[in-house]
Amino acid sequence: MLEKLQNEALELLQLLIQTQSFSKEEDSTAIILLDWLEERGVAVKRDLNNIWAVNKHFDESKPTVLLNSHHDTVKPNAAYTRDPFEAKIEDGKLFGLGSNDAGGCLVGLIAAFLYFYEKENLKYNFILAATAEEEISGENGIAYMQPLLPKIDFAIVGEPTLLDLAIAEKGLVVFDGKVTGTPGHAAHIPNDQNPIYKALKDLSWFNSFEFPKISESLGKVKMTVSQINSGKQHNVVPSELNFVVDCRVTDAYSNQEIAEIIKENTACEVTPRSLRLNSSRIDPNHEFVKAGIALGKKTYGSPTLSDQCRLTCQSVKLGPGDSLRSHSADEFIYVQEVKDGVAFYISILSEIV
Repeated sequence: MLEKLQNEALELLQLLIQTQSFSKEEDSTAIILLDWLEERGVAVKRDLNNIWAVNKHFDESKPTVLLNSHHDTVKPNAAYTRDPFEAKIEDGKLFGLGSNDAGGCLVGLIAAFLYFYEKENLKYNFILAATAEEEISGENGIAYMQPLLPKIDFAIVGEPTLLDLAIAEKGLVVFDGKVTGTPGHAAHIPNDQNPIYKALKDLSWFNSFEFPKISESLGKVKMTVSQINSGKQHNVVPSELNFVVDCRVTDAYSNQEIAEIIKENTACEVTPRSLRLNSSRIDPNHEFVKAGIALGKKTYGSPTLSDQCRLTCQSVKLGPGDSLRSHSADEFIYVQEVKDGVAFYISILSEIV
């Protein structure tokens, strides 16, 4: 049965790669996933472009694990030398947009769900959710689905981790900064209300400040001034300066706490775009984590963002493929990685159910 599931997962991945599914445009892959699961006897549902199902013998009295990954992709970048939708296998590599992020993870979780779908007397229920809009942290993906699903005790979020367990993930807050001043001619007497000079103290603070609490799994909060804009003419002192700060938040702080600390320490106007992309984690002593360690896997804290940030339950990020290949030109995943992903998802879940 394992070999059959591995081969079917690979074929499904090729079909998904061949079908355009940019964020907010996932209708075609939603149809593919719905039909594919129905053909295999799964009672499946669709909400917007999200596809989901529960195991055949779902029991509300039991705890539930969510198997979640996404079927949307980013748009191919200009450096592609291949057709991003060809899904061609060469030298053991399956090329194509979304192959690594996160197609291999998605089909692996689907195959694992099928493996357990008809089994009785399981310790855990299973919910499978193939969701949309992950690449844009959209409102019509897992954030939309979570209130519609049965209660979830913990989640496996399928993202490429080389099949190691990311037991924590940094959150994200993007801040827009604004410094106002007094415009004037650059040739006149010194203007002590030049917003460029006024901004220097706060920009220096963002560069040097270290948040005192350090996460055991995610390390330090990291702030980076990533954009700055002011002035249009060499001989005019501008009226304002605008900048952007990318802040990667650990589980030692909430996003709201980060915003308050920044406000207390800066003189400029700083506004968070959103506070909803919080850090996430799972208890390192959770039986699922222990099962992964027993199977020889490492645990780590992930600096990259995924749909974990939208979940309210404990979650772990886990999947075949390498995060470094995500969003790259000529994206690929090794065929063996896809097969190993199917086998490992089944193996680790078998340890706890």
